[in-house]
Amino acid sequence: MVTLPLVSHPAYSAPLPEGHRFPMAKFRLLVRHLRRLDLLRPETLHQPLPVPRRWLELVHPRFYHEAFARHWLPPAEARRIGLPASPRVVRRSWLAVGGTVLTARLALRHGLACHLAGGTHHAFGSAGSGFCVFNDVAVAARVLLAEGLVRRVLVIDLDVHQGDGTATLFAGDPRVFTFSAHAERNFPLRKAQSDWDLPLADGLEDDPYLAAVAGVLPDLLSQVNPDLIFYNAGVDPHRQDRLGRLCLSDEGLLRRERMVLEMCCRRGIPVATVIGGGYDHLGPLVERHGLVVRAAAEMALLHRL
Repeated sequence: MVTLPLVSHPAYSAPLPEGHRFPMAKFRLLVRHLRRLDLLRPETLHQPLPVPRRWLELVHPRFYHEAFARHWLPPAEARRIGLPASPRVVRRSWLAVGGTVLTARLALRHGLACHLAGGTHHAFGSAGSGFCVFNDVAVAARVLLAEGLVRRVLVIDLDVHQGDGTATLFAGDPRVFTFSAHAERNFPLRKAQSDWDLPLADGLEDDPYLAAVAGVLPDLLSQVNPDLIFYNAGVDPHRQDRLGRLCLSDEGLLRRERMVLEMCCRRGIPVATVIGGGYDHLGPLVERHGLVVRAAAEMALLHRL
């Protein structure tokens, strides 16, 4: 029986104003979908607590998170985030960061763990952007580094949008290596400088996309030799995604997840996955987000994790 640890919380699907672009219901529906596939059982589901303030402030200063929660942000900065600072959105933001920290701890313990949220990679230290309030992966990495549980971290970000917040936060920090493979002409307009960027042309389909990523990962894993990997498995490279510019199929995404996780697990490197972005009708979107869990369950069985 696969004992793949999964992390989620019912409060992740906070209500938004009618017609809002962000598909907040996907977090609740993803749990239901994975139960139907028998990939989620009560004994493997872990609920996080909100991230403690001292951990959050390893990345986000108090003036920023208090300004967001109390509606003190200037209107332009609030619009840049794109989410209302309602009490339930604020709570889910703190919970989701706690969820990625918990997922990372479970990955170190079990070899592989999946967060059914996370990947808010457009958040900078003192500013949010693109539906990202806090940078969950950055906080989790800083927590584990501060505790001495890891010495070297690799972020593999395959969301269709560059992980500009994560790249900026770790610029010049040799302990965290950031890799982003993204649509070159997509958001953000002004790209940051990751440790390794792989800009991709519009319309790229399954085989050339997978070949491009596969051409980087083996050398990257050998070069960085991390103690832990955070894998942002954004599904917005899909051909039907409203905010993507690439052309992957469902099968292409599944092949991607299997390829990335196999390369990591074969080397014995613990992996914490986050789901990243995806913007489509809820039914197909939830199924796509479930692909990384499906691939992780296969890897856990294959590698006896």
